[in-house]
Amino acid sequence: MTMFKISASALAIAAAATAAEARDQIQITGSSTVLPYATIVAEAFGENFDFPSPVVEGGGSGAGRKKLCEGVGENTVDIANSSSRIKQSDIDLCTANGVAEIMEVRIGYDGIVFASDANGPEFAYTPADLYNALGAKVMKDGALVDNANTKWSEVNAAFADQDILVFVPGTKHGTREVFDTKVIVAGCEATGAFEAFKAANGGDEGKAEDACMELRTDGRSVDIDGDYTETLARIDADKNGVGVFGLSFYQNNTDKLRVATMDGVEPTVESIAAGDYPVSRPLYFYVKKAHLGVIPGLKEYIEFFVSDDMAGPDGPLAEYGLVSDPELAATQAMVAEETPMAPLN
Repeated sequence: MTMFKISASALAIAAAATAAEARDQIQITGSSTVLPYATIVAEAFGENFDFPSPVVEGGGSGAGRKKLCEGVGENTVDIANSSSRIKQSDIDLCTANGVAEIMEVRIGYDGIVFASDANGPEFAYTPADLYNALGAKVMKDGALVDNANTKWSEVNAAFADQDILVFVPGTKHGTREVFDTKVIVAGCEATGAFEAFKAANGGDEGKAEDACMELRTDGRSVDIDGDYTETLARIDADKNGVGVFGLSFYQNNTDKLRVATMDGVEPTVESIAAGDYPVSRPLYFYVKKAHLGVIPGLKEYIEFFVSDDMAGPDGPLAEYGLVSDPELAATQAMVAEETPMAPLN
């Protein structure tokens, strides 16, 4: 267990401050998935070091990375939390705005889960099931047709005769990327739709993948631009709804939600750590290296975040639901050396 103090208000750190107050503190923004982990660390940091608690805000992975890349200086943020890896377009924006070096810090892993009302039917999904429920076009009698499925039982005879309604993360969320690639595109491939799209596009796999990711627009697939609490509220309002959540959020709402298996595997910390659960993703934060040694406590905060006491398998982040990174020691060494990230592959 951690030697550091963690108070009950760790998830209620103030997310707003005046500009004058803020630059006495580390400024962090970005992913709503990483937000609770960052707030736990931020409060513990303020309680155990001679620095104020960092200011931590949400807003989405893409928006956070964009803010990080706005420039260098005390009027710009220091860290962007992200539930998806940085994109080349982000790096190009950073470069254009004078942000020359970025540190990529992987904090651990999380799973993407599908959950519905706790009192509703059980679901045991495959990516093919979800593609056939949500894809704009699906395979029928060997041809691509507009998706006309309205009930889960039409997708899979083993499922309940329940209206299809899925609340999916909006495109600005890091969660959307893993949802698209590991669920929708994987399901598109499994059903044969990918090959049909590829044939229709002269063998172009990129265009086929883009076609796979086009979801239906008839109200059965609904983008959620807010955080997981909004998705939960939508399910509470319509018990037919199925939502996409991070594992830790689900684990903290098991009284309200029933989780589905994916390819026969239940999402748990253990199944994700073992690599058995197919829909998992690494979580990151990105640091503006130019601010190290300038913003008080920034280096100390980063080292504290990835310490065994915080991000290790027995730390408070694991208690909240983070799957500890087996390569945490390598991340700790990278942080100690202040090594900037290499070019993307």
